[in-house]
Amino acid sequence: MVLPGNMIRPERFWPWWRRILTGLILLALALSVYLSWLHLADGSGIGCGGGSGCEQVLNSRWSTIAGMVPVSGLAAGAYLAMLVASLAIGPASATPVRRLAWGAMLVLAGAAAGSAVWFTILQKWVIGAFCPYCMTAHLTGLLLAALVIRRAPRLVIGPRAAIGLPLAGLVLAGGLAACQIVVVPPPVYLAGQSQEGLPAVDAHVGPTVGSPDAPHVVTLLFDYTCPHCQRMHFLLNEVVRRYGGALAFALRPAPLDRQCNPYITRDVKEFKDSCELVKVGLAVWVANRGAFGVFENWMFSFESGDFWRPRKLDAAKAKAIELVGQGEFEAAWADPWIGRYLESSIEVYGRTIQSGHGGVPKLVFGPRWVIPQPYSVDDLMWILRDSLAVPGS
Repeated sequence: MVLPGNMIRPERFWPWWRRILTGLILLALALSVYLSWLHLADGSGIGCGGGSGCEQVLNSRWSTIAGMVPVSGLAAGAYLAMLVASLAIGPASATPVRRLAWGAMLVLAGAAAGSAVWFTILQKWVIGAFCPYCMTAHLTGLLLAALVIRRAPRLVIGPRAAIGLPLAGLVLAGGLAACQIVVVPPPVYLAGQSQEGLPAVDAHVGPTVGSPDAPHVVTLLFDYTCPHCQRMHFLLNEVVRRYGGALAFALRPAPLDRQCNPYITRDVKEFKDSCELVKVGLAVWVANRGAFGVFENWMFSFESGDFWRPRKLDAAKAKAIELVGQGEFEAAWADPWIGRYLESSIEVYGRTIQSGHGGVPKLVFGPRWVIPQPYSVDDLMWILRDSLAVPGS
């Protein structure tokens, strides 16, 4: 097709790759804005109900910088800047403007690629769960980086800048990672107060860490497939020791599996069999209370490698039978108390859900509750004193 006069083909300014580039930027920007809104509004995203991998990622310390600035907010700012710069990279812009725009695009592309790699590593090997929104944004960032680096005109920006500017972006992403590692956020992710009465907890009828006769009993909602529960488990005995016997933790299972927990809205692969696993633990308690602590430590101990993984159901049953005996375990497994105790524990879980957040571990004391993220015994002590107002220590 020949255009009359001095008209220029529109494809010269908006070739196919620029349309794809704009579409990818808009997608990444929309996802980042949505995740930022979830953080600021303290909401739960579509498909991010209690126990989902999405909730685990968005509730983790790695979703923010120092517990205050959401990383999705920084991403939204970066993609907005990339969108603005992308409007000036075409041949219609003056050469100095094009050079500046391409330079900004390359730095931001390097930062997007580095951040995508960092947060994918965190989800895979640190958090142990994936957020589909986050992973879509990371994949989009990687595609953007590849497209920008591939299409950047060397004659306009220079060959050295074409290499150096993306590397500068990678350094910025490394700075973000270092900041997240060094600056530790507050040890409480979410706190609240129940507006309705919670079921009374009798520490004598269920498993505890510490003496059931302690004057102060904190309810701990947990799941044997929850990595945050695993990390906190090994802090409990030292906290009880520091309280000098004035504190105990009543262990209340709250499986993040809708097979037994009606407050969970969707099946999540990571929490498969969590209902049966807590029943195995409670059966050990019924059969031999003295063996429960051994079973609990085994459930939360490392089997191999550097990353904790939940025990399989068959292995948990085998360990329980090893500890209490086949006949005793089968008799305890049939005890209706297990179902009643689990149901009352899940009721506590349901009454402490706020804005769709029903994660575990969760500590409950009186009407107050917190979803903690302690990194040390001192952190957990601070949570008990300042967030839950547990007297003593």
